Amino acid sequence: MLLDSLPSCFSNPNNLTSKNNNSNSNKMQQKLVTCIYQTQIFKTPTFLTLTWSKTLSTHSLTINIDSFSLSLSISHSTFSLFRNKPGSKSLSLTHNHTPKLYWDFTRARFSPQSAEPVSGFYLAIADKTHILFLLGDLQEDALRRSGAVSSPQVEPTFLSCREHIFGQRNYAVRARFLGSSHEISIECAGGTLTVKVDGEVCLVVKRLAWKFRGNQRILVGGLDVDFYWDVFNWVFGSSGDAGHGVFVFQVGDGGVLPEMVGPEKKLMRKSFSSSSSTASSPGNMSVLQWSEESSCSSTSSCSSFAGSGGFSLLLYAWRTE
Repeated sequence: MLLDSLPSCFSNPNNLTSKNNNSNSNKMQQKLVTCIYQTQIFKTPTFLTLTWSKTLSTHSLTINIDSFSLSLSISHSTFSLFRNKPGSKSLSLTHNHTPKLYWDFTRARFSPQSAEPVSGFYLAIADKTHILFLLGDLQEDALRRSGAVSSPQVEPTFLSCREHIFGQRNYAVRARFLGSSHEISIECAGGTLTVKVDGEVCLVVKRLAWKFRGNQRILVGGLDVDFYWDVFNWVFGSSGDAGHGVFVFQVGDGGVLPEMVGPEKKLMRKSFSSSSSTASSPGNMSVLQWSEESSCSSTSSCSSFAGSGGFSLLLYAWRTE
């Protein structure tokens, strides 16, 4: 029967091989969140890509602004040599100006599920008198440290987030939709996909063996959100490596999704190289193409998102059992 060969949502975890456990254990150690923000720097629309990465031994942030790139270690350590410290660095941008980047993660607090801090930090870009970009809740500290006298006149726009989440049957993440924060839970069990928002069931998809890919409009905090799912790899992958599920939450025309670089690209490359031919087929990317085609064709470039009000949350769900 077809159901006898279906992994993840359908298989018994006691029947999985130790090889699969070891493979997914390596993936479980890597937490990755990539966010894109749009802001105004010297009256020029500017896009910032922040990639938060955490393993058992490292915790880092990679910042990309135009052609500028910087990687920071934000690991907490009892050894002074490796201790996380506040820092700053001049930015060489294409605006004929040299603003400065300031950061402080010494008091940052993190949720167990994510590499992105939830409070107790700041990341700021400032010139001599104004803060041009600010992320985090320590605004007064950022003002004092930079010597600026005013906060950003224009709030940055959160365009998109891509996160790798891990679980056995339940996958949870805290996400922001146009300024509002919500708890998202995705459960895959017994051939059924259940999506909850703030503890309330908003979607149930039964018979995943036949509905392994689809889309449905749901409500998230009063917002109409287009939800896309693709569990092709879970349904048709081998029991030795069930790959990952792909889920997209899209508001409006959506937001631009960042290119995979660094540790995130390495994680995906390892997945594809160790997966069966079905798991590495274009099937697992079709949901992304589908969501893009559902929005206007002009949303392929960053510049087209200025003032669009769209947002996209892309989740890669990895099985850790």
